Amino acid sequence: MALVNEHFLKLPENYFFSDLEKRVNLFRVTHPKADIIRLGTGDVILPLPHACTEAMRKAVGEMENEATFHGYGPEQGYHFLIEAIIKNDYAPRGVRLEASEIFVSDGTKGDTGNIGDILRHDNSIGVTDPIYPVYIDTNVACGRAGELEEDGKWSNVVYMPCLMENDFIPHLPEQRVDILYLCYPNNPTGTVISKAELKKWVNYAIENDTLIIFDAAYEAYIQNSDIPHSIYEIKGAKKVAIEFRSFSKTAGFTGVRCGYTVIPKEVTATTATGERVALNALWNRRQCTKFNGTSYITQRGAEAIYSKEGKQQVRETIDYYMENARIMREGLTAAGIQVFGGKNAPYLWVKTPEGFTSWQFFDHLLNEANIVSTPGVGFGPSGEGYLRLTAFGQREDCIEAIQRISHDR
Repeated sequence: MALVNEHFLKLPENYFFSDLEKRVNLFRVTHPKADIIRLGTGDVILPLPHACTEAMRKAVGEMENEATFHGYGPEQGYHFLIEAIIKNDYAPRGVRLEASEIFVSDGTKGDTGNIGDILRHDNSIGVTDPIYPVYIDTNVACGRAGELEEDGKWSNVVYMPCLMENDFIPHLPEQRVDILYLCYPNNPTGTVISKAELKKWVNYAIENDTLIIFDAAYEAYIQNSDIPHSIYEIKGAKKVAIEFRSFSKTAGFTGVRCGYTVIPKEVTATTATGERVALNALWNRRQCTKFNGTSYITQRGAEAIYSKEGKQQVRETIDYYMENARIMREGLTAAGIQVFGGKNAPYLWVKTPEGFTSWQFFDHLLNEANIVSTPGVGFGPSGEGYLRLTAFGQREDCIEAIQRISHDR
């Protein structure tokens, strides 16, 4: 008789965003004439950069020619893309990486979850709260998170609240943890962290032999030159941190799927007997076992992001979304609503009116203004009392949404 992984049974029946989508679809069915504006989930609306689609068309042409056909590719990614990543994303920031330290994948969501494959189930973990649900769910599924308690927290997880009172910059954990999850620019709050603050986390990791899982999926949206784009801009970080990047929000690859993980050869963890093991080699072994690589066509499209035309087109896309964020942030503020983020990230963290929980304000906006948002409590206990709005919308929809919210006040 086959036995199930009972840790999966501890998870809610539906992934948070799937449950959210069901609510919206039910509203759509029961209100067929409603003009719904979707500013909830983080999917993009602008098409791929022309430079990327042209490169992908060329790659498709290669696939129909025997002389240029590509079958299985390297699990780690094609050299042409890895070199472009190092040359454009890291070298200009003074970060030196080897090609073997980059692993191209089908996106950050999978890698941030799958990284747990090479780490013991009984590691202690610390998370900023609120947090991207994938970090918690994947740790629950392998038994690392413990049991769900009445306050909405998991028993084996150390929560580091990001609140208005601490400017959404969490304090270092009071106790030692084995694995720390950090995401900056932050999803869901849209806030960022300075180099001085990030250095504190790196120093903590060095002093406590802690591994940092650093999600930098939104680094391309940073507008302030003083904000770090990579944790490796901090001295010593290559010894204690794994970094994840995505092309989904940078260049609209949500439907194409491509990202990459950086694991410096200096990063190690230990066996139960104290032997140091390089995580780079371990992850490479995992990928060769469980992953056949991102498609050649996709990687050629990603490479084009770094061309002169690609960089310009990506910049135009990001500028469009960040202008949306500015319009929304200023409009909400003018309406007397407290809003955070939206300056160096495409997310706005909105304080709910007095007397409203996250889900109550979500329902209110959906029913009264026909606007889809994301309840903050879905990102963790400290998200209660907030909503997340995204700037990934058409300009006219963002303007209309703010007008509806303002009139509803």
